[in-house]
Amino acid sequence: MKLDAIISSAAQRTTAAGGSTASPPPTAAAAAPSAAQSSSSSSSSSSSSSAPSSASDPASTFDPAVTITLDHHTRKILPRDGEKNVLITSALPYVNNIPHLGNIIGCVLSADVYARYCRLRGYNTLFICGTDEYGTATETKALEEGLTCQQICDKYHEHHKNTYDWFNVDFDHFGRTTTPKQTEITQDIFLKLDRAGKTEEQSMTQLYCEKHQSFLADRFVYGVCPRCKYDDARGDQCDSCGNLLNAIELINPRCKLDGATPIPKESVHQFLNLTDLQPEVEAWANKSSFEGKWSSNSINITNSWLKEGLKPRCITRDLKWGVPVPKAGYDSKVFTYLSITATYTPEWEKWWKNPENVRLYQFMGKDNVPFHTVLFPSSLMGTGESWTLLHHPFHDRYYLQYEDKKFSKSRGIGVFGNNVAESQIPCDVWRYYLLSNRPESADTHFGWEAFLTANNSELLANLGNLVNRVMKFATARYNRVVPAHPHSTFSDDVDRAFVEKVNTLLISSAANGYLQENRLDNKLFDSRRDRCDAVINLGVNVCYLLSSLGILRQLSLPVRRITDTWSGRDVRGGHALGKAEYLFAEIKLERAAELRAKYSWQPSDRRGCNGGGCGGQGRQGGKGRQEQGQGQGGCGAAAAPALLSQAPAGVEKTAAIAALEAAVKERAEAVRKLKADKAAKDDVVAAVAELNAAKEKLTREVEAALAAVKI
Repeated sequence: MKLDAIISSAAQRTTAAGGSTASPPPTAAAAAPSAAQSSSSSSSSSSSSSAPSSASDPASTFDPAVTITLDHHTRKILPRDGEKNVLITSALPYVNNIPHLGNIIGCVLSADVYARYCRLRGYNTLFICGTDEYGTATETKALEEGLTCQQICDKYHEHHKNTYDWFNVDFDHFGRTTTPKQTEITQDIFLKLDRAGKTEEQSMTQLYCEKHQSFLADRFVYGVCPRCKYDDARGDQCDSCGNLLNAIELINPRCKLDGATPIPKESVHQFLNLTDLQPEVEAWANKSSFEGKWSSNSINITNSWLKEGLKPRCITRDLKWGVPVPKAGYDSKVFTYLSITATYTPEWEKWWKNPENVRLYQFMGKDNVPFHTVLFPSSLMGTGESWTLLHHPFHDRYYLQYEDKKFSKSRGIGVFGNNVAESQIPCDVWRYYLLSNRPESADTHFGWEAFLTANNSELLANLGNLVNRVMKFATARYNRVVPAHPHSTFSDDVDRAFVEKVNTLLISSAANGYLQENRLDNKLFDSRRDRCDAVINLGVNVCYLLSSLGILRQLSLPVRRITDTWSGRDVRGGHALGKAEYLFAEIKLERAAELRAKYSWQPSDRRGCNGGGCGGQGRQGGKGRQEQGQGQGGCGAAAAPALLSQAPAGVEKTAAIAALEAAVKERAEAVRKLKADKAAKDDVVAAVAELNAAKEKLTREVEAALAAVKI
């Protein structure tokens, strides 16, 4: 069952990351609360924990040794001597958009689950994140929306915070980068690098838009790909052939903001001399990757950079919105570094300059691995100070897709943070489905039918059924008082086998099977009372093992810590239970079509829309610009719908559309075959061009069909 798979995955990933150095790999008890609480609201979940009781209290109706008091929302968390101190960061989301489900599962939600795991293991844990607010993306978004950079940051910081609050992500601090502390710490790092001779000045050629008088980041330039001749390639990568590009290489480049033709222009910048730092970085990476048990992918990505040889890296930008460079002649240039922990506590250095006592775990997208394993450590090492450097990087090699398409902020494809709240489907269901479909070993797909089925068949029929069946029976026949287990040891083969199975992580499915095997019903209560007592006692105990906030409320028990093994003896006879309640409700599968239609691609989507904050409803203005204020948050970005491989749900499949879908499929297969056969590059490029041409025809046909429906 997927429910058990999440639990197993949580334990395995934590063990792989060196989660417990002094104890054996976590079994059922070590994983279960992590999984259950990861898919449940948990405002009571805290950071650092009190020590367990040294011995069980025989007078208590539960074992206090397995409970934990969580207090991270009532104190300032600082490292403690003699304890395992864990610092967890999640990649900072850009503040120019609303996050989609792929962003949420890729870093933030996964980090939240690991932070909860660490807290329930009793580790002294600090979980930090925040919005990345400086840089090109913010300046560009401000121009698109006709707002100041600060107004953009304030607007989208609130969107991000609201989204993560709704998902019950339990940060210890969710901050921002536009703070005085950011400026202070970033400039201090630069000045120390500069004094140590680790920086140098170089000139570089960039594209400059004369119309709005700004240098353009690669991703804000579009043009013809020099390799496959696709006419809508981005300056950093071509979506058609997949090749990485530099914006200066594009044929007929155009500014994303205003369509103007940018010109090449020289600009002087500060570079970090990574070449001189390579021996130190390489020695650290070899040591940390071994001690922190990095994934093979993290090691390979890092080694590819080191093998090629580190080159000086530009660390300044031609922008107004960022940290000022404290160096003569750099008045128009800025940095965009990070320092959010310092806005949580003035004693931030106890976390970040304490490598002997703090382990740093960072969650990131796969494209951010070189920054976290090479670039950022280099900038810290270059200061000559003793910093807390990365112990273990968490990242996925693959992506969560939206049905048969890629999630896209710029093109408004997928389900975004504001959409999930509008759906009125509980947060726990979203969290569970995303976690059970993490793209760890291959791309995974968000599908509406699969999403609703997971709620009905896995959460409701599995975990919900287990808890409800035990609680309802205990209420009806035991007056909500847990019966004592009739035996001091599990002498019954069925009970012993059940405990062993739970300790191999087959928890909820094993528990439901246990109830079925023992035929828990009124007949068992009336004819074999001892056996019924044993079943209910173990049933309550396994519910406690799986306990989330909703289950704890029904059990009237404190939070359970994560232990290495499960004894089945946590809750004793005589414990008074709370009231039974339903954990989950059925969601009719008919809602899938409604939800798909509501959140599917529409031809009015605009490049640059934020996938929820814009809505793409503005009226088309002159020169391909959308007129401001003509729709619900119109963004003013130029129209550029995503190319389709098939018609979205809800579009009538005419003969023309069906024929074009078949043509796209045929050409896609031809491209795949050429690549598999390692055909000549020119042949592949020509085949890709034919595929894109077919997609463009299909896209136009779908637009026409949708327009006809609206008329």
